[in-house]
Amino acid sequence: MTRKIDLLICVIIAGAMTLLVCTEGWTAMFICKNGRGETQFTNVPSMPGCNEIVLKGGTMGRVSFSGGKGYNPERYDREISRVSRKYKVDPFLIKAIIHTESDFDHRAVSKRGARGLMQLMPDTARELQVRDSFNARQNIDAGTRYFKRLLDMFKGNVRLSLAAYNAGPRLVQELNDVPPFPETVRYVKKVLDQYRIYKISR
Repeated sequence: MTRKIDLLICVIIAGAMTLLVCTEGWTAMFICKNGRGETQFTNVPSMPGCNEIVLKGGTMGRVSFSGGKGYNPERYDREISRVSRKYKVDPFLIKAIIHTESDFDHRAVSKRGARGLMQLMPDTARELQVRDSFNARQNIDAGTRYFKRLLDMFKGNVRLSLAAYNAGPRLVQELNDVPPFPETVRYVKKVLDQYRIYKISR
């Protein structure tokens, strides 16, 4: 009986007569807005502008939207395009990094103290002469400039450059590979997956 109720809840949330099977563990769904401003529910985010809804244990016990308050993937597109041209870095890759680092929350602060859209550490921000890491324009410019430096360092290897952005360039240089840290491995995969989604959806 409980399982039937859980299944019914999933169908209601989907809102588009899409039958979803709720299983134990984490089941991800996304609420998306297409180019016409229409709301869609899906378990495969095939376009930018999707917020993740996470259902735990196949129930409605815990629901969270990624990005939270003020989440808007398109808000910084103009600035991303500007720095993309300035530093010759793919705009969809910049956007994927921002998506992964902060979920487009310009006030985001990590447990380690990284700040803003591209999660600049205080020392890195000072080195890049960033006066306000919470200023979206300054943060995107500096973060992209830093990532371009890593791309040059690793001869255009995006995978190694992303690993260096997450774990620091020295270790990546020593290993000449992605460090075997679960966090870094997940980070690189998440950025590349999101990058592919943005490229497909353009």
